[in-house]
Amino acid sequence: MLATLARLFRFWGNLSGAIDRRTYVVNGIALAALKYAGDVALVQWATGTLWTPGDYLSSVSSVTNRLSNTPGSLLLALGAWTLPFLWLGVSLTLRRALDAGMSCWWTFVFFVPYANYALMALLSLLPTYARGTETARATAPDGRKLSAAIVSVTAGVGLGLLAFTVITLAKSPYTPALFFGTPFAMGVFTSFLFNRQYDASDSETRGVTLLAFLVLAGVVFLLATEGAVCILMALPLVVLAGMGGAVIGKEIAERGQRRLPPAFTALLLLPLAAALEPGTSGRIVHEVRSAVEIDAAPADVWRHVVAFTPIPEPREPLFRLGIAYPQYARIDGQGVGAVRYCVFSTGAFVEPITVWDEGRRLSFDVIASPPPLRELTLYSEVSPPHLDGFLRSKRGEFRFVALPGGRTLLEGSTWYELEMAPEGYWQVFSDYLIHRIHLRVLDHIKQEAERPRATASGPEPAALP
Repeated sequence: MLATLARLFRFWGNLSGAIDRRTYVVNGIALAALKYAGDVALVQWATGTLWTPGDYLSSVSSVTNRLSNTPGSLLLALGAWTLPFLWLGVSLTLRRALDAGMSCWWTFVFFVPYANYALMALLSLLPTYARGTETARATAPDGRKLSAAIVSVTAGVGLGLLAFTVITLAKSPYTPALFFGTPFAMGVFTSFLFNRQYDASDSETRGVTLLAFLVLAGVVFLLATEGAVCILMALPLVVLAGMGGAVIGKEIAERGQRRLPPAFTALLLLPLAAALEPGTSGRIVHEVRSAVEIDAAPADVWRHVVAFTPIPEPREPLFRLGIAYPQYARIDGQGVGAVRYCVFSTGAFVEPITVWDEGRRLSFDVIASPPPLRELTLYSEVSPPHLDGFLRSKRGEFRFVALPGGRTLLEGSTWYELEMAPEGYWQVFSDYLIHRIHLRVLDHIKQEAERPRATASGPEPAALP
């Protein structure tokens, strides 16, 4: 049994050898069933509910509504589970296209929503090409490694910049097409051009592809399109997608399909894929919850939560890199309808009070919020689009739980939406950053509440800067 599974996984992961239509259909159905079973298991584990086939095939809005307020690890786990199936789908489609006598560049249609189903249906029907099922591997013409690397890196960086511009102008930026489709296409194109001119090894191909992404990151930074922090956060994701593309690009070049017009035609599918992909981000409400135990009664902790004194400047490298951090809070009024202002290093959150249960619960909506960070840059200011409304705080709450011995468990929650895809990847960063912000506030409240009453006169009113 284990030997059979091992052979099956080797078959799925291998790019060598064309496959006929029956093999393509059988393996496609098997992979789809395995993918569904894994998704169902993850959702069951995280939420305790069964994801039926009807739920699985329902509209995007229905699915995202079901995933609201689920554990933060669920989206990341679903995304990680999806990645190998994307790769297997691409590899099987490439091998079936070879068997059907089609250009390898047809594989790019796999990334175009709706058109990918038509491609898979077509490949399931086309017979094996009469001239054979395998295109012989070819050796690249004699060429210089350095010149081939310069040409391929330059072309790859140019493609990355062009795709970034087209996608962000065509629709809302920071979509899967930007973080998966673009780097995958960039990896394919860079690797294809390099191996088209030079008979490169796998390690040489990976090195040149990685160099293209590093050069692109430097160009984006110098053009003030993005700051250093966001580039560093995005780099692991785009490089992973790009390396997958590099494998495909090398394979296409080695199959002898080295004409440039089909390659350029395939790249035109990238903006089409971006235009057709359904919007999924920004519909799931995430909760980040943090807590601290305080050696003071809830009634004494309450006044330090409603408004708190200025917090000392942070020493943590995280906040010194430009991540927004809380400084102090003040409140206008008292009870439901009062407006609380939590002032950060980048501006103030405006928080109308919705629940005022003294010593038990303080809830508020968020009707205005500042940018989540100040980018590290060589210039006076960089304002990429994702700093404006792509991470939206919706509401917040403090809960006071009385503990034995006159102590208090103070819990803080923030509910937010994220308008960046893939959402599971970016949620890892946003959850961590919001948790660190929570702890900065909660630890300050703890210190203030635990001071002797003789020195704790309560927060002084402060004006907004």
